[in-house]
Amino acid sequence: MSDNETSTYTIGELANEFDVTSRALRLYEESQLLAPKRAGTRRIYSERDRVRLRLILRGKRLGWSLADVKEVFDLYDSSHGEEAQLVLMLDKLAERHEFLKTQQKDIENSLEDLENVTANAEQALAEIRAGKTQTITRSKAS
Repeated sequence: MSDNETSTYTIGELANEFDVTSRALRLYEESQLLAPKRAGTRRIYSERDRVRLRLILRGKRLGWSLADVKEVFDLYDSSHGEEAQLVLMLDKLAERHEFLKTQQKDIENSLEDLENVTANAEQALAEIRAGKTQTITRSKAS
């Protein structure tokens, strides 16, 4: 056995390494994404758990739900194997890509609207201030 196969980690060590809370790790365990062994009340995480945590966090960065991550893990653990897992992952990546592209267009439209409204408001304010200046100038002249 190699060192990687026998390496174990505490909840604190994994939390520190991946900059997550121990609560998050317990949530991933409750969601059946991680399966630490127990020594009394202590959780002992394996190298497999460490790799799975890295994959969970990558999935979260991609915008996947924990259910999405679990679906990919379950498929990998099943008899369908790596090919089915990769097909599912590619489908999920394409879905997420399409969602983000749509969201990007929506954001671009919102920014354009904000710029137009801002320009109109600034112009209206300039006209109001110019009108007040003319009124004040006329009042002093009278």
